[in-house]
Amino acid sequence: MNNLLVYCEIDEGQVAEVSLELLTKARSLAHQLNCQLEAVAIGASLDGIPDQVFPYGVDILYVAEDPRLSPYTTIPHASIVNRLIRQEQPQIGLFGATSIGRDLAPRVASALRSGLTADCTQLEIGDHYEKRIDTEYKNLLYQIRPAFGGNILATIINPETRPQLATVREGVMKKEPLADFRAGEIRKLPVVEWLSDTDFVVEIIDRHIEQRKVNIKAAPIIVAGGYGVGSKENFQLLYDLAELLGGEVGASRAAVDAGFTDHERQVGQTGVTVRPKLYIACGISGQIQHRAGMEESSMIISINKDPNAPINHIADYTIIGDVGEVIPKMIRYYKKNSK
Repeated sequence: MNNLLVYCEIDEGQVAEVSLELLTKARSLAHQLNCQLEAVAIGASLDGIPDQVFPYGVDILYVAEDPRLSPYTTIPHASIVNRLIRQEQPQIGLFGATSIGRDLAPRVASALRSGLTADCTQLEIGDHYEKRIDTEYKNLLYQIRPAFGGNILATIINPETRPQLATVREGVMKKEPLADFRAGEIRKLPVVEWLSDTDFVVEIIDRHIEQRKVNIKAAPIIVAGGYGVGSKENFQLLYDLAELLGGEVGASRAAVDAGFTDHERQVGQTGVTVRPKLYIACGISGQIQHRAGMEESSMIISINKDPNAPINHIADYTIIGDVGEVIPKMIRYYKKNSK
């Protein structure tokens, strides 16, 4: 088994953010494994892709270019990735846990009879001793993800089959291009030879893309509320503070389920993963499902009546008090001292 391969999602000539996040993490893993970092880009009009991925330390970029490969359809993309993995035999393959990655990765794993861990939030390299057969496995991919409804973090390994495949959630890895990098090698894949007409039996007749109304993932400041905020009316305080700070409003699953705000603002395992410069958690208990989506924030402030709330253990600053009393004071103080 050889290198580490990342599937890069492409849309209209742009590499998806989650793919660049994966390349950053994969670069670190490849360094630990003393192997090369490879990436595959599949689509049409891919001339600009090398300039987007090489700053992230990619050693080899495989390019499968054909007008029929864009936009994404399952069968031809799966056929190319399967063929490439069989040919190059990477020890690890990574996909974004997006609608595309969640469609593609299981098909690849099934075709290769390989293991797959979905929705990982962390990836590490480590060893494992299997007492049952008295065997030690070296340099395994530790695939870490919330399990049992998010109540625990499970570390999953795949010691006996290769490649080790995983999908990784958006936003949980940092996106960090190298300041000093060298251009890698570009290898064109023979699309015409690898695919047949039957791979294109599905044709996209029309494609409608609706922009997100709320993009909390890109917000530098998030004021998030939990069930402890109390009501939809009380959530207006969070909107007032967020508007004042130039941020966005987020929410825990409990707050969304209670109807305090919309699902598109949900942060956590079943929502969006964010890493803003400032995360203000208001009335949020801080169960592991929620922490999985925000614990990488640069600074966390918790406002909570319960001094023993789990969120306080990861907060940089904790304010013990009622959200309905604390936030109006914050708003008044900010207005008074920011002029």
